[in-house]
Amino acid sequence: MTRNLQPNPKSKRSPRSQSLQPRRPRKPSSRRIWAPVLGLTVLLGGAYGCSQAWWRSQTRPVLVQGASRAEAANIQVQIPSGTSANEVGQILQDKNLIHSLLAWKIWTRWAGLTNRPGGFQAGTYELSPGDPLPNLAETIWEGRVKEAVFTIPEGWSMRQMAQYFEAQGWFSQDEFRAVAEQILANPPQWLPPQLESLEGFLFPDTYQVPVDSRTPEAVLATMLKRFETTALPLYEAASPPPSLTLQEWVTFASIVEKESVVPQERPIIAGVFKNRLEIGMTLGSDPTVEYGLGVTQTPENPLTLAQVRTPSPYNTYINPGLTPTPIASPGLASLEVSLNPAQTEYLYFVARYDGTHVFSKTLAEHERAQAKIRDKFDPKS
Repeated sequence: MTRNLQPNPKSKRSPRSQSLQPRRPRKPSSRRIWAPVLGLTVLLGGAYGCSQAWWRSQTRPVLVQGASRAEAANIQVQIPSGTSANEVGQILQDKNLIHSLLAWKIWTRWAGLTNRPGGFQAGTYELSPGDPLPNLAETIWEGRVKEAVFTIPEGWSMRQMAQYFEAQGWFSQDEFRAVAEQILANPPQWLPPQLESLEGFLFPDTYQVPVDSRTPEAVLATMLKRFETTALPLYEAASPPPSLTLQEWVTFASIVEKESVVPQERPIIAGVFKNRLEIGMTLGSDPTVEYGLGVTQTPENPLTLAQVRTPSPYNTYINPGLTPTPIASPGLASLEVSLNPAQTEYLYFVARYDGTHVFSKTLAEHERAQAKIRDKFDPKS
């Protein structure tokens, strides 16, 4: 049997009735997005790692592990005034202290770009081959120059100082004295007017100065400055105000300094001298006689009667009052007690030659103490 088949509208749409739909864009794959990023990151990371490795290799210390003591010794480097940054690096490379001049230039360029305060400073440096380039650069940038040390003990005179510096090889005694005279011609304003000598105003202390400043000008200026900042404020802040002028105070303290050995006796010795000045009695201080004559007595060779009777502006057995100038550089302790001496009835003291003294109120007591000490030191046979 034959059937007429009708088209099924559900099975096939008419071409006219079928509308065209736009194709949706396909979403890009995340793999396609991140691949270039990852590649660039790896590339940059590799470049950074290589640059860091290069920087470490070029700025590492030149001293290798296991180097000899001679190879590890510090190297003295002189940076002249006016040396450029690149020239500083060349000096270090010539001294075999850095590996790379390029790395040095990068460090200095970065210091400029970051507005690092300061700059490379002239001077003499003591640099270690065991330090990396940045450490060496910072040392010179901050001016941490090699320093020399000198010590002036309390109670030293300018004559002893001049001898000391000459013995150290810094400069001659004549140069020291000549510069001291030049300073007196144009002194700092705080110094007493019409000063005859810097004696007493060169503060005794331990000093550190750049090795390039081992000159009488630098040394004297440094010591005067230390007095100004350390000793002068004591005088200016004293209450009640001192009865002595600045020069008299330093002179008084210098005599106390030379007579004092045991710290506990220092205020008493100052009190004795204060009592004597107040009643117009001569100080009778051996160190003033020694200073005037340029001698130093010892237990074996004490001052003779002839020396004590020798006229001199500094002989306080003959002349009442203080000496024309200080006789030494007093330390802080002597300066302090000279502003506030101990209240005492003593008028005399005599040394036992062990640093201590016997103090007396009367001349008779004093003479007995002298005889006793003399007999003990030089007993009669």
